Amino acid sequence: MTMLRHTMLLSFCAAVSLTALVPARAADSDTTTPPVATETTTTCTDGKIWNEEKKECLAPEDMKPAETTPAEGTPADDKAKTEEQKKTEREIDDKLYEAAREFAYAGQYENALRALRTASDQEDPRILNYLGYNTRKLGNMELGMRYYKRALQKDGNYILARSYMGQALIEQGDIEGARVQLVEIRDRGGENTWAYRALLQSLGGERVTY
Repeated sequence: MTMLRHTMLLSFCAAVSLTALVPARAADSDTTTPPVATETTTTCTDGKIWNEEKKECLAPEDMKPAETTPAEGTPADDKAKTEEQKKTEREIDDKLYEAAREFAYAGQYENALRALRTASDQEDPRILNYLGYNTRKLGNMELGMRYYKRALQKDGNYILARSYMGQALIEQGDIEGARVQLVEIRDRGGENTWAYRALLQSLGGERVTY
């Protein structure tokens, strides 16, 4: 009996330790407040994005860093993107993503998609998730669901994608599928997040116990 209790205690501690690692990851995926409207949606037109440094509206495509062609004879290792180039791309992707969120909240789904499709990293789960959201809002549910699934293939703990997918499943009448996503969010440490609350509310406040 003593050995059994000891084994059970070790199993419990391991489970607690694993669970403790999840919420931090889940918290990164939470979105609790709408974006603040900027000149992107109050001044710019035609899907352009406000550039604070230049104090002007730029087309999303004009925000990307210029492509550089390695000189003839450059060693293969030197042709790879430098860390500085990668950092610049990530920073621009961040701006494009935030602009896409602002467009989406303003109901400008086509403009949101244009910004997202300009991002350098098309496999970023947050880009894929928001491609799914805006595509779905434009009426293409099938393609939207494919984007959600790709986002989760990249990061199974991306609970915001699970929340949006669950809401899409409700729209399709798949209540059980939405409940499964709610449980996934909860079990991945996201019960106190917007992602969980939003899906729970879409389910009519019905909590699930399995």
